[in-house]
Amino acid sequence: MPGIDECLLEAMALPGARGASLVDWTSGLALGTAGDSPVGDHETTAAETAELARSAAEFDSFVAEGETPSDGPPVEDLIVTTRAGYHVLRFVETSFDSSVFLHLWLDRDTGNLALARIRLKDLAERLVLG
Repeated sequence: MPGIDECLLEAMALPGARGASLVDWTSGLALGTAGDSPVGDHETTAAETAELARSAAEFDSFVAEGETPSDGPPVEDLIVTTRAGYHVLRFVETSFDSSVFLHLWLDRDTGNLALARIRLKDLAERLVLG
């Protein structure tokens, strides 16, 4: 079971990976980073992506019928497509009140979005926090 650094290194091994981070969406702080940041500063990227993740996690519009807010964030992942790349945010479930997500920045020409989603799901399930 990988820790934060190992998890981010595995994410960076994906085709087209440009940067990866583990972010606390409550505080907007990066708990770990690897590779580059789209804006040149990992902390700025963490704060900006945390705003997006927080919105998705807290909006009732994404809660399925029969779910309760205590089940965790109602979304599994978010994908933002830009002209030059993809940003995949994968929520991480933990045994405690989890408010973290993995953020992977992929190059649009060389990245494989389907593979990235599958691998981030696997990494999020295996990630050991503590």
